[in-house]
Amino acid sequence: MRILLAEDETDLATWLVKALAQNDFQVDWVNDGRLVRRSLKATRYDALILDLGLPGLDGHDVLADLREADHRLPVLILTARDTLNERVDCLHAGADDFLAKPFDVAELEARLTALIRRSRGQEHPRFACGPLVYDSASKQFRLQHEPLNLTPREHAVLRALIQHPGEPLSKRELLERVFSDEQDVHPEAIEVLIHRIRKRLEGTPVRVTTLRGLGYLLEAVA
Repeated sequence: MRILLAEDETDLATWLVKALAQNDFQVDWVNDGRLVRRSLKATRYDALILDLGLPGLDGHDVLADLREADHRLPVLILTARDTLNERVDCLHAGADDFLAKPFDVAELEARLTALIRRSRGQEHPRFACGPLVYDSASKQFRLQHEPLNLTPREHAVLRALIQHPGEPLSKRELLERVFSDEQDVHPEAIEVLIHRIRKRLEGTPVRVTTLRGLGYLLEAVA
């Protein structure tokens, strides 16, 4: 899952990016509220972690700007301003959750996962496409009740697809999610991984469809 982090404390942001990456979150960081809208226009994110005390444009204004534009991205407020009035104001303004500093990263991860599930109409900690199921707690795929063995990169591509049901993902989006730590990766790498995944799904009611000009879509077929 890809997260945008808007936080001006460099040490905290650096730690969060590394900590969340260990649990399969890919995090992009901005340290100024004015950069949030620009980042959201350039990249599709699954959630926003938003600090209130940002320079340039504070968190309250960023949140108001997003909701006035009918941007429905899940927003988790992360702040040291832990008062009842602050929490109530943020939730009324359109925030989806609120976590006060200091916090435990495990709680942040759990809240992010729950927010993203709810935003997609799913209340259980798993994603499914027909008989293909991904459990976000165990980080395992099961196909027709049997474990599906994948390489790490195949796993990353299939996880991105199943976490966006009904939404095609472009090669660029898949490249950013699978090869985020590598430079100069050719788009053909995604084509190779998609081919391998199709072979693993062969003979089952699940397939990866190519939508010309849009990307790849995971779907169940009758």
